[in-house]
Amino acid sequence: MNGLSAIMRAINGVNRLIGNVFSWLALAIVLVCFWVVVERYLFSTTRLWMQDLYPWLNGVMFTAVAGYALYTNDHVRVDIFYRPASKLRKAWLDLIGVILFLLPFAWVVWTYCFVFVARSWRLQEGSANPGGASGLFLVKGFILVFAVTLALQGVSMLIRSILVIRGREDLVPEPYRYEAAPE
Repeated sequence: MNGLSAIMRAINGVNRLIGNVFSWLALAIVLVCFWVVVERYLFSTTRLWMQDLYPWLNGVMFTAVAGYALYTNDHVRVDIFYRPASKLRKAWLDLIGVILFLLPFAWVVWTYCFVFVARSWRLQEGSANPGGASGLFLVKGFILVFAVTLALQGVSMLIRSILVIRGREDLVPEPYRYEAAPE
């Protein structure tokens, strides 16, 4: 059980690091978008590569931080059944949900997007806009990062569920424990 706990902590640490680093892209998105507007309306000019940049940064940020959002419980969930559930019931719901939905979803994303991403990398794909940014292949690569970080966090959730079901919640770090049901 201690080994499982170590794996869970390592996965959580990786997703925490990725989330903390890539969440700063939100600031970059705002600054780039602001500058594009300033250039357009104050200087009557525009740079197409900058217009490509902020939606690309947005895509990178959201795909990179998906595992972190799952770790921090900031994802969309149907709380009708989950919120009032006991810790044990939440563990069972997560165990079933991860096995039936999350891991298969991550596998489908990886499987069906790998060829798409690999082709983009092979072609060193850039913007479709003339004069646009190069490096679209890097952005598309984050689709696979999304699948991996989501699947890894799913494994962490599985481990947490197993530990709680086996009565070893003490091996789950405090911030990652299930919240008690509201009274």
